[in-house]
Amino acid sequence: MRLLIIGRLSGELVTASKIAMNRGAAVTHADGVAQGLAVLRAKGADLVMIDVALPIRELVTALAEERIRTPVVACGVATDAKAAVAAIQAGAREYIPLPPDPELIAAVLQAVSEDGRAFVWRDASMEKVVKLAEQVARSEASVLITGESGTGKEVLARHVHQKSTRTNRPFVSVNCAAIPEALLESELFGHEKGAFTGAVARRIGRFEEANGGTLLLDEISEMDVRLQSKLLRALQERVIDRVGGTAPVKVDIRVLATSNRNLLDEVRKGTFREDLFYRLNVVHLRLPPLRERPADILELAGHFAKKYAEVNGLPFRSLSREAQGIIRENPWRGNVRELENTLHRAVLLATGSEIDADAISTPEGESFARSAGPVERAAHVAEAATRGLVGRTVAQVECELILDTLDHCLGNRTHAAKILGISIRTLRNKLNEYVDSGISVAEPGSVRAMAAYG
Repeated sequence: MRLLIIGRLSGELVTASKIAMNRGAAVTHADGVAQGLAVLRAKGADLVMIDVALPIRELVTALAEERIRTPVVACGVATDAKAAVAAIQAGAREYIPLPPDPELIAAVLQAVSEDGRAFVWRDASMEKVVKLAEQVARSEASVLITGESGTGKEVLARHVHQKSTRTNRPFVSVNCAAIPEALLESELFGHEKGAFTGAVARRIGRFEEANGGTLLLDEISEMDVRLQSKLLRALQERVIDRVGGTAPVKVDIRVLATSNRNLLDEVRKGTFREDLFYRLNVVHLRLPPLRERPADILELAGHFAKKYAEVNGLPFRSLSREAQGIIRENPWRGNVRELENTLHRAVLLATGSEIDADAISTPEGESFARSAGPVERAAHVAEAATRGLVGRTVAQVECELILDTLDHCLGNRTHAAKILGISIRTLRNKLNEYVDSGISVAEPGSVRAMAAYG
């Protein structure tokens, strides 16, 4: 954790600084906003604490203009409520009263370091992925994490970092899909003053910011193929060139990458370099979609219900049985991200002692129980039918299919055989097998019994 404190170090800020260092943070000081910005451009930080008396809006605006995504927390004397409100309105995420409470400082540092994304899993399919991730975490190998959008690829990447030998060094994430192509090179490799319009000062890139730690290239498949060659050199030689720079800069990083696309398909299309693919794909971790992780669904739902009750200052409510059924049966095409947003809404909408079915709603406010159209209902029925086959033998399923078809045809073997695509003789032999095997095909007198014995 890299903490930047902006403000003159009076007694309270000195105390806050010491508390943070005792909690494992590397602390840097700056007297004012201009000096603080210079530190962020040159070294980066994971969190900024700024004296509430300083121009916070100026700092927040400058960070936005220079695309520096470091969270800002204001601090000031406990009795100054008006200043606290103004700081939040100016863009600070939190307000810490001074003199500082050690537990409060620790909670803020922990919240930033964890980034609010706990790693929760229970399903056996996820267990395999996590075991492999932890097995390779302490190596220096590049790791490629793939999976559908919303499955938790960045959360898994952070888990790999936390289990690595670099856990006490920076973890820096770059969303390659969210940064315009013209700016991504500067974002990754940094730039010198005057390298392009708006480059008002030298600024280090994410490679240098992550030096000694881990760099995550999120959704790397969105990177322009022309920039990929420069990235390949950086990965191979651990050397980068700032935009407008004249001298190479050495970096010591471990690279993780994520993609929601099949990168081999992108290689075949010519939109992703084959040599870069193999450089990144030393170890491949595939995150299954949530629909393939049924045991994770209710586990995650309970986690999010508790998390957002705490965030919003509401009492924790467990999920009712009906709500659990709706959550378990939903296909969750948006994966964990969709489930999280749904539970956040449910926590806010719930009124009783439990989160009931009506609180499980779509973003448009329509209840899940009432919003499923014919296609969704058919999909749910099909999924339920498929789950009903698991654990049964082929012979058992075949028997059930034949007898159900006979019921549908009111015992008419000719029609049933035609629907099943078999001869009447084959159908008769199957029915005799069931009787000889002692299989109870129906209660006496039913259509099944008449078909079997008639």
